Amino acid sequence: QVQFTESGGGSVQAGESLDLSCVVSGKIYSIGAMGWYREAPGKQRELVATITARKSTTYAPSVKGRFTIVRDNDKNAVRLWMHSLTPEDSAVYYCHAAAVELTLSTRDYWGQGTQVTVSS
Repeated sequence: QVQFTESGGGSVQAGESLDLSCVVSGKIYSIGAMGWYREAPGKQRELVATITARKSTTYAPSVKGRFTIVRDNDKNAVRLWMHSLTPEDSAVYYCHAAAVELTLSTRDYWGQGTQVTVSS
């Protein structure tokens, strides 16, 4: 069983900043990639940013240069700093973890999601 503790998000004006935090806990062997995905109304869930256990990062082109993802492996935590937000960034943001279970199989886990709303 894997639990997610997500925090952050909320409503801001265009141009402002927000940060999202996620801590993963549970009976797991390790965590591979962690990251954030988002889902806007009527759209498919899309990658925002991911970070590997070795701190290699990947960003969606639409957020590159504005968002920064960081990770604390000791705490199984990931944080997303979001700057220069636009209304197009409005969505439900989901924390993701590729967890290696005690059986050494890898499974994708998702947080419950947190709403980010950016007003123009």
